[in-house]
Amino acid sequence: MPRDTLTADRIVRAAIELLDEEGLDGLNMRSLAKRLDSAATAVYWHIKTKDDLIRLAGDAIWQEVELPDLDATDWRTAATAHASSMHAMLTRHPWLVQAFGSHLLHGAGQARNNDLSLAIYEKAGFVAADADRAAATVFTFVLGSALGPAAQVSLNRRLSRNGVDAEQLLAEAMTRATETAMQFPRLRERLGTTAATEYGAAPDDTFAFGLQSLLDGFEARLTAARAGRRE
Repeated sequence: MPRDTLTADRIVRAAIELLDEEGLDGLNMRSLAKRLDSAATAVYWHIKTKDDLIRLAGDAIWQEVELPDLDATDWRTAATAHASSMHAMLTRHPWLVQAFGSHLLHGAGQARNNDLSLAIYEKAGFVAADADRAAATVFTFVLGSALGPAAQVSLNRRLSRNGVDAEQLLAEAMTRATETAMQFPRLRERLGTTAATEYGAAPDDTFAFGLQSLLDGFEARLTAARAGRRE
């Protein structure tokens, strides 16, 4: 493919596909150029470094996050929709969770979501500084909740690349972990009603439970603050 048929947008989209399939470790300019039926030098003409490419790819997928209309809904509904959409995006693209710890990520897509988060918690009634804290708390919770699935994808990929049977290794590790857990009463009780293959997995609806608990806490703080101002 001639160099002038490439665009930065096409390169970024191809990089996202490659990152989804191979993770951060699987992304390199040679494999990306092959996917684009181009030369690596042509890719470098548009995007100078791998770090730049990861930054651009990371920012592009923020466009997938739902931005609720704050004029048409209450703050809790908006907060739930936005946080849930962020969580779904991070689960679809687990490499982004890892990239937060290894790359400098910024861009218009991420900034647009950050701005919307602040607007949600300002609408709830928080002053600016507390809106910042509320938005950061929810984002930290969303990111942490996506870490488990992202780590599982990364682990499976790494084990498979080493030429081993990933499923067998995981099953063996789970068996050993279960044997250890059986020494502790509460874990033993739960394992009596849970398949060993599910040990260590987050219970159903954990994300929704945690998010609503956070929002309950925010609402309680706002209610207390309003009551204090009336006294």
